[in-house]
Amino acid sequence: MSFSSSDDDSQQRFALGFLFALIALVVTTVVGVVVYQRGGTQAPVAVAAASAAPAAAEAPAAEDAASVRVEDGVVKFFFASGKADLAAGASDALADVVKGVADGKNAIVSGFHDATGDAAQNAELAKQRALAVRDALKVLGVAEDRIELKKPEETQANGSNAEARRVEVALSGS
Repeated sequence: MSFSSSDDDSQQRFALGFLFALIALVVTTVVGVVVYQRGGTQAPVAVAAASAAPAAAEAPAAEDAASVRVEDGVVKFFFASGKADLAAGASDALADVVKGVADGKNAIVSGFHDATGDAAQNAELAKQRALAVRDALKVLGVAEDRIELKKPEETQANGSNAEARRVEVALSGS
């Protein structure tokens, strides 16, 4: 009988190992499909946040690199030219917005673009950037009906083009 008990234990270990491998394969496939559908260059928000340095949320916008910072309660995402990829640290930067929504407020997501190039393409890219931020909020548990998207606006300020390529997230309501 001891052989039979040993065989049962081996079969159970094999079955559990196979089950875990199958689950890992499914999760990897789903993540791969999501990354592929977003253009293949953007890491999933949760992974990007886990590997981000704490100082990344306060880094200034480089001329042509994605970054994120919080100024006076407004989360500002800056984007590389022609890109809609969120900077590392997005989840950390949005933490106060998520808390505010949990307290009954709404998240207002506003897209901006610079004045260079084709205006229609810029407006579409600003929209895609705002949608990427909306998706990050949804991943963090914010209900879609608590997120308000504002139409992309061209920045008329005297700032740089890198400063103009941004999405701002603020709280409204009580």
